[in-house]
Amino acid sequence: MIRLGVNIDHVATVRQARMIDEPDPVWAVVLAELGGADQITIHLREDRRHIQDRDLDNVLEAAQVPVNLELAVTAEMVDIAGAKKPYAVCMVPEKREEVTTEGGLDVIGHFDAVKAANERLSGEGIRVSLFIDPEADQVEASFRAGVKAVELHTGAYAESFGTRFAERELARLIAAAERAHEAGLAVHAGHGLNVRNLPPIVALPHLEELNIGHALIGRAIFIGLKAAVEEYKGIIARAEGVR
Repeated sequence: MIRLGVNIDHVATVRQARMIDEPDPVWAVVLAELGGADQITIHLREDRRHIQDRDLDNVLEAAQVPVNLELAVTAEMVDIAGAKKPYAVCMVPEKREEVTTEGGLDVIGHFDAVKAANERLSGEGIRVSLFIDPEADQVEASFRAGVKAVELHTGAYAESFGTRFAERELARLIAAAERAHEAGLAVHAGHGLNVRNLPPIVALPHLEELNIGHALIGRAIFIGLKAAVEEYKGIIARAEGVR
């Protein structure tokens, strides 16, 4: 079954709105695992707008499933990951002014830095992936950088869902997934996914992992986090049944 990584960043977003101690993301770890999460994903941003350094420590200590740490390709973040040693690291682009991650990492433009970061982190036994747009040249650069996996950015697909452009964006993702698999890279996907647009993504060829945050946490406000994770796991299971 395709793994579901539950991104709990926005539990911390709610806490940081008041700069107090709750809700604690560690509570989300427990409930997500009870709902069937296969992985916990968090993004330690340079500006610390949601997840804080102490959250990383607490999540790593509490989680009974693998922890996937999203981070920018900077010396500070690579040092933190090297010291904390999460199961996996996903390198992502990061801009201070953005509301959330916009677009995939330009592996071609930052090739030397990405390759050096991967060599260091993979040397520490950390599984490294790159969050990239579904473009053949970025897949090729990811392969040359030596990473184990790519996470295909599904944002353009999610934004186009329900319009005549959705099939085009889905075709781009399918082609990128096929190319990544041919290159020996594991295929992951994420960004902007929700209960409505998720089933076609589950059908992507060679897909092994999904990382979903904002919509899932939003759903949890109304039905609870454990139930929200169970709901998404059910969608994945039903969609996988027709792969």
